[in-house]
Amino acid sequence: MSIHKMFFLSLLLMTISGCANDTFLVHNGNMPSSEKTSEIKQGQTMSEVESVLGSPSAVTSFDGKTWIYMSSTLKKVAFFKPKEINREILAISFNDNGKVSEIQNYDLQDGRQISIDQTETPIAGSRVGFFRKYFGGVGAYLPIAPSGAEDNL
Repeated sequence: MSIHKMFFLSLLLMTISGCANDTFLVHNGNMPSSEKTSEIKQGQTMSEVESVLGSPSAVTSFDGKTWIYMSSTLKKVAFFKPKEINREILAISFNDNGKVSEIQNYDLQDGRQISIDQTETPIAGSRVGFFRKYFGGVGAYLPIAPSGAEDNL
């Protein structure tokens, strides 16, 4: 085997060995264990739920009557986009008296991708006409002040 073939073979082997499969699992969230979540029953108060499960990951902003506990696991491989492999969500809704009215569990299959709408909402006064666009700044900036106009700067 020639020296050139040996060199290229060793270079190829070093390149392939450099492409190691560095896989990382990243866990996010504070989902309580299934033993703790099974202790939650309808009719319990907010303080009882918090003493068993702890603080929620999120609280709905409209009325504050739904507590959300969630966690997810992401698989990261080198520089590729992370892939979510597991998701757990526990939503506890409270009635007007502050007692548990509904308990819902969601997982990765319950989620859905939401497409982002690319259209823009028009804002009043944001539309600039031809003359304002091209001539609106005329006279607004005077880099050299005329004589006797020092008090205007």
